[in-house]
Amino acid sequence: MPEIDHKGICKTKGGIWSTFPSFLIINLGIVTVLMLYFCPSCFLSLQGIKSMIPDFIFSLAITVAMSFGGNAVENFYDKRISWIHYPAKRFIFTSVTYLSYAFLVAFIIVAIFSWVKGNYTLDNIPWRMIFNYSLMPMGIALGFMALFTTRSWLLEWRKSALEAEILRNEKLASQYQSLKDQLNPHFLFNSLNVLSSLVYENADKSAAFIQKLSRIYRYVLEAQKEELIELEKEVTFATNYLELQKIRFAESLQFSVEIENQNGLIPPLSLQLLLENAIKHNIISEENPLFIHIYRKENNLWVSNTFQLKSSQTEPSTGIGLDNIKMRYQLISNQEMEVIQTEDEFLVKLPILELST
Repeated sequence: MPEIDHKGICKTKGGIWSTFPSFLIINLGIVTVLMLYFCPSCFLSLQGIKSMIPDFIFSLAITVAMSFGGNAVENFYDKRISWIHYPAKRFIFTSVTYLSYAFLVAFIIVAIFSWVKGNYTLDNIPWRMIFNYSLMPMGIALGFMALFTTRSWLLEWRKSALEAEILRNEKLASQYQSLKDQLNPHFLFNSLNVLSSLVYENADKSAAFIQKLSRIYRYVLEAQKEELIELEKEVTFATNYLELQKIRFAESLQFSVEIENQNGLIPPLSLQLLLENAIKHNIISEENPLFIHIYRKENNLWVSNTFQLKSSQTEPSTGIGLDNIKMRYQLISNQEMEVIQTEDEFLVKLPILELST
């Protein structure tokens, strides 16, 4: 089976001659159309058909030579001068080379047909007439040059666009993976910090914390592999995460989850990052309990918490949070996370995404 390149050109030995039958049929069709245009009446009788045979053979020789040369010139420069990087240079070299080839080949073909039909000798060859007749096929040559040039440019542009899109997708995938890779150590780091403080406060609480942490950490490992995750799973995880935090804060932390329609997708662990930020940066005490409310409005998931900022941070920060969620949304959709802060409330709107079909 012959090997075909990205442009549909045969690459096996013999080049265009490997597809010679179709090449010849196309040129026969072109010549037939030209004959019909210039002499439609010639096709009405056998005598008329016989009379146009010499012109048909001449026209076929010209079109075959022009189309073969156009293809050869484009293939030659495709490997050497890029349309994308050097368009002007490519156009000039292609035009000069092909038009020079077209005139030279046309001159030879006209000279041969003139010699066969006119019985000329070397002493009386009509060079001026041959030169003038050689200019006539240049119109056909210009047509073929426009065809092959346009085809070559479009194919190279398409190839360049596909390569650019592949590189862009690979870059975006790499950036998104880098953001996801932050989540696992981030979650583990902060959970261990909480555990270290619980150990000194209450042994029973720390034991319960470890048991629940081991169960929900499995979700973190699984979710980290996904670009998007079902809203239902994320909400379940967020509920478990909040219950884990209540082991530490008891009634000082209050939360409610009101989501009837749990269809849709969001970036994994988005809720966990928001909840963690709320717990880390706000005062949580019996006198000032922290209220967290998770609810859905149309195609958006809202996470609200009372805004009672700590005067100083007692826990080390990993620098991962809202920016991570924001950048992941930017990489996978045209929707953006929205943050609203009032005097006593902090709200974050997460767009709920749908799988494109």
